[in-house]
Amino acid sequence: MATIYQSIEMLAKEKGIDAQIIFDAVKDAVILAARKQFKSTGEMAAEVDPKLGIQVFALKKIVETVEDPINEWTIDEAKKNKIPAPQIGDEIRQQLSMDALGRISAQIAKQVILQKVREAERENVYGEFAGRVGELANCVIKRIETRDLVVDLGKTEARLPAKEQSKLESYSIGDRVRVVIKAVEKTGKNAGVIVSRAAAELVMRLFEQEVPEIYDNTVVIKSCAREAGERTKIAVSSRDRDVDSVGACVGMKGMRVQSIIRELRGEKIDIIQYSENAVEFATHALSPAKISRVSIIDPEEKHMEVIVDDTQLSLAIGKRGQNVRLAAKLLGWKIDIKSEEEKRQEVESQMAELLPTGTPISVLAEYGLAENLIEALLGADVGTVEKLGSLTPEQLEQLPGVGEESIQSLYTAINGFYAQFETQTEETTENEVEAETPIEEAASSEEPVISAEIQEVSAPAEANAEAQTEALPAPETAHSDKA
Repeated sequence: MATIYQSIEMLAKEKGIDAQIIFDAVKDAVILAARKQFKSTGEMAAEVDPKLGIQVFALKKIVETVEDPINEWTIDEAKKNKIPAPQIGDEIRQQLSMDALGRISAQIAKQVILQKVREAERENVYGEFAGRVGELANCVIKRIETRDLVVDLGKTEARLPAKEQSKLESYSIGDRVRVVIKAVEKTGKNAGVIVSRAAAELVMRLFEQEVPEIYDNTVVIKSCAREAGERTKIAVSSRDRDVDSVGACVGMKGMRVQSIIRELRGEKIDIIQYSENAVEFATHALSPAKISRVSIIDPEEKHMEVIVDDTQLSLAIGKRGQNVRLAAKLLGWKIDIKSEEEKRQEVESQMAELLPTGTPISVLAEYGLAENLIEALLGADVGTVEKLGSLTPEQLEQLPGVGEESIQSLYTAINGFYAQFETQTEETTENEVEAETPIEEAASSEEPVISAEIQEVSAPAEANAEAQTEALPAPETAHSDKA
């Protein structure tokens, strides 16, 4: 029977769990198998003895009057079962034969033991890794299950799901990779440790390893947004005014950031200077696009509008909206990007909505339209002069309160209203004609200003032109009486 003890202790050491947990699992499994074999629901107990091995007992209590026949005996029943000197209140342990357990019962016991061992393993793994979420870990690819990868963390296995893998990466069994511990699940189908190569925390941990200023908290990572395999934006700030946070992360000739890019298989990384000012931070975060202006729409809801030049719109939005999407994650704000042309059209449409849509019908009272006709038109939903002018005589006759005799007065008032604009146009035209200067006077009054160098060069040409002009006959001038 010592073999059972040795096997349990070896299993406990291999799985890294307490041996007592396995002993308790064996006891529970044997009791369950005994219940199945003897078809009993009574109370049972099991013991694992180094010398006697596994023993199962049916528990009975000696009572004066039996109320529970399954778990209670009278003194006479105890004597029939060869119990020596039974007394009321005694608890009798009746040993059951282990030889009676069949193959099915043994299989049930095995399943219970394995389940208990797995639960103990999960509990140990959860206790060890629950406090390490977000840490960087080195692991080896152990096997591939469909699209997921199972990696070896040393003490336990972890799962690298397909959604936590970078698009740029592919692995083979035996490859060594660096991952970040994403989560630790205690129950469920995927219980255990979940690691990631796509999380933003991976980039942050890599910068902490590569940049000493981040490790000693001189430079602080404020936020990080990532789309694995494509681009990452990371915002950094310096606690020392003499230390350039962006320059520290880039390193001399870009050595520090290049080592991280190689680790991420060529993923692009934008290092952004952090600012407490949301407008300034947004300007940095949307680089490489140049921002014209930023306006805060709702500070409580964290909503801002960014205006860029028409040529910078596609650069600010990025491929499939990636640049603005990452900037929004980095800031934690909702960002609306518009070009100058889009903003101008939006302002024009808003101004058009604020402007009146027509001239009120009440102005026709100045042109002789009776008050009762104005009220009748307003009641018929004809509120502007423009709408009244668009109606035909037949349509006017159908309006309530408007008869044939009223149509003439309506047209008289409308003609009077529009006549004022014709008069203004004629006066403006006359004033423009009087203000015009004759072409000859304008030509003589304004002499062109030419630089000295040009005058010297053009002098011989002008002399030749004058000589040719004198040789030609003078042209006849046509006079007009009207002119």
